[in-house]
Amino acid sequence: MGALRELLLVALGGALGSVSRYSLSLLATLVGVSSLWATMAANGLGSLLIGVSIALLKGDGYLLAAVGFCGGFTTFSTFSLQAVQLFQGGQKGLALLYIVGSLALSIGCVVAGLYTANRYLR
Repeated sequence: MGALRELLLVALGGALGSVSRYSLSLLATLVGVSSLWATMAANGLGSLLIGVSIALLKGDGYLLAAVGFCGGFTTFSTFSLQAVQLFQGGQKGLALLYIVGSLALSIGCVVAGLYTANRYLR
């Protein structure tokens, strides 16, 4: 029963993360922002949240938030596709900026989430 409970927690978190990610894409379209920015925002926010989650949560909370929600919310496959499309479209400079910027933002957000949670939320 424990493994089934864990799978359900991950599935619930993943569903919530996926719906949140899609909602962010819809919002970007509504306000006329490029999907590149929506993807970067999702990856940055998800990275921040996973940093906080890892610092503060254990057990069920970790499975729901870090594994499930962040796994469903962040978008490495979309990021990869967009980077390839930029290269294929001849926008090599923008592609490189997008790749480096996304990685720097996401890694920086994990560090910021860990630091903030450990310093101010414990």
